[in-house]
Amino acid sequence: MRKIKDLLRLKFEQRLSHRQIAASLGIALSSVHEYLQRAANAQVTWPLSEAISQSELERRLFPSTRVLPAEDLALPDWKSIDRELTKKGVTLLLLWEEYRAQHPTGLGYSQFCRRFDAYKQTLDPRMRQTHKAGEKLFVDYAGLTLPLTDPNTGEVSDVQIFVATLGASNYTYAEATLTQSVPDWIGAHVRAFAFFGGTPQLLVCDNLRTGITKSCFYEPGVQRTYQEMAAYYAMAVLPTRVRKPRDKAKVEAGVQNVEQRLLAPLRNHTFFCLGALNEALAQQLLLLNTRPLQVTKQSRTDLFAQLDHPCLRPLPLSPYQLGLWSQARVHLDYHIAYDDRFYSVPYTLLKQQVDVRACGNVVEIFHQGERIASHARVLQKYKRSTYDEHMPEAHKEVNRWSSNHLLERAGRCGPKTLLVAEAILLRVEHPALGYRSCLGLLRLYEKHGGPQMEAACEQALSLGATSYQGVKALLDTPRNTAGALPVAPEAPPVVHDNIRGASYYAPSSAQPAEA
Repeated sequence: MRKIKDLLRLKFEQRLSHRQIAASLGIALSSVHEYLQRAANAQVTWPLSEAISQSELERRLFPSTRVLPAEDLALPDWKSIDRELTKKGVTLLLLWEEYRAQHPTGLGYSQFCRRFDAYKQTLDPRMRQTHKAGEKLFVDYAGLTLPLTDPNTGEVSDVQIFVATLGASNYTYAEATLTQSVPDWIGAHVRAFAFFGGTPQLLVCDNLRTGITKSCFYEPGVQRTYQEMAAYYAMAVLPTRVRKPRDKAKVEAGVQNVEQRLLAPLRNHTFFCLGALNEALAQQLLLLNTRPLQVTKQSRTDLFAQLDHPCLRPLPLSPYQLGLWSQARVHLDYHIAYDDRFYSVPYTLLKQQVDVRACGNVVEIFHQGERIASHARVLQKYKRSTYDEHMPEAHKEVNRWSSNHLLERAGRCGPKTLLVAEAILLRVEHPALGYRSCLGLLRLYEKHGGPQMEAACEQALSLGATSYQGVKALLDTPRNTAGALPVAPEAPPVVHDNIRGASYYAPSSAQPAEA
């Protein structure tokens, strides 16, 4: 209630200044000037007649502007205004300008906004938020589950229900997954994008662990595989605030519809495989999306065709391939362990932390954002995949040890050396046990040279001393003037009655039978 009577009394009876009146009544000095000016324009004098009430005084000083009767105004189609407002770039000001272009004597902008707000208040509360077409996809898991029965054991397990709802049209997708793990979470998204035939700009999700690693209002931590999938489809992930269900009211309503329209009708059905369960959900989902809404009298499918579908981004040529990320530390043998298999990395990264991405049959290893190795996935547990380029030079040399490689090098030393090397490899139970002896021969060749090595090997072959130690002993004996190794003189045979000699053991000799 304006203090007009008191103001006039203080002005004309008390003769106070405008500043004193403003201080006394607790109003602005500008209001004192305005009220006195209005009183002069309305020819209101002091003292006032007793017949003039406060409301009559206000009516004289503040006459209302002329308003056209409602029947003289061309009111907009508020339902059409509400639908147009969901399109990108469309504002209330633009819609009002288009309205005034058709009806110059229609509502002013302020009245246009007030009446539109009043119209919105009459709608269902779930429609009060304004969502641009093709902008947001709300995703979550339903609270209810469906039972899945193992046909072999009869064991019953609960499957999870993934729900995705577009913001502007409420067009809904739902499917059953065995778990809420990262592979099932990402796979459900990929199939949802295929169902919609495109991708939105934003993914609005709850703070579940498979999508968000750290709940924070300012800088939430998005799970790396989820972030990678969003980047593949040129989208951004927008987590909701913790314990703020209104941030994702669309999917909350979508979950409620799925639970009431999809899960409840199937509550008494028995399913033995996930495929059959999803086929039943798809039939119920078709009924949900084609059912007319109470307010707009249009189905979600119709609204999707009008609003969201034209604004969705096209899908890439191939769907996203799931890549699971993890971290590992490089061991002292320049290998990392992943899923009980071992994969090599450059030896310069010993004890460093690396990122591992497993996608299909490929395991990729990254360090500081750069890929440093890529391996085919090892099928057998505790086996290794090692590349020569990841090894130090000394390890590369050891890795090249093989029978063929060592025999080839021995052959370049000489034919006698090759024969000794072959004899060494044939004598051992496994070729690998003779590798070091062959390397010792090659080292003796480098130390003593070809002629001495060949002479020593020839003598070793004649003496049956085909080993590294035998050849080394022959090379270490004093050399004669010709440079050849000395040959021991042949001793004369020993003759004695008790020595039978070699002829006794010859097969052709017949021994007399003893009496």
